[in-house]
Amino acid sequence: MSRIKMYLKELEQEALTTRKMLQRVPTDKFEWQPHEKSMTIKRLATHIAELPTWITMAIKTDELDFADNPYQPADVNTTEELLAYFESSLADGRSELKEENESLLDKDWTLRNGQQIYSVEPKADVIRMSINQIIHHRAQLGVFLRLLNIPIPGSFGPSADEMDF
Repeated sequence: MSRIKMYLKELEQEALTTRKMLQRVPTDKFEWQPHEKSMTIKRLATHIAELPTWITMAIKTDELDFADNPYQPADVNTTEELLAYFESSLADGRSELKEENESLLDKDWTLRNGQQIYSVEPKADVIRMSINQIIHHRAQLGVFLRLLNIPIPGSFGPSADEMDF
């Protein structure tokens, strides 16, 4: 199996759980955060929703320079807008996981802030990191939801909310 096919399969599998998790984020709790150093639930969920677009960025560009591209999260204001944003981002990332891009995966991609270089990695590693970031931040979101006493869906098996403990 090509790496492109492997990434596409994994993205599709993770999208199922991610979608279920994002559906649980209540609009009336968008500004809630568990700690002053934590993101709000809106910012965390929006970041999760945007991460599939990093696949496109990795394929189509050779770097991200924060000095030239300051981070501007999408402004979603309802759970419905959040889900629509995720579906749009998912379609975007999926669009570049095509066989003709397999040859680009070993080419270097740089993350920087002006002259400060954070990392230089093959595009394949950036795609892998993007999928891992979805999973990582989704787990954080699960903790946020749990603290709000909102039942969470299972990820790699049922959650405690889906089992009779």
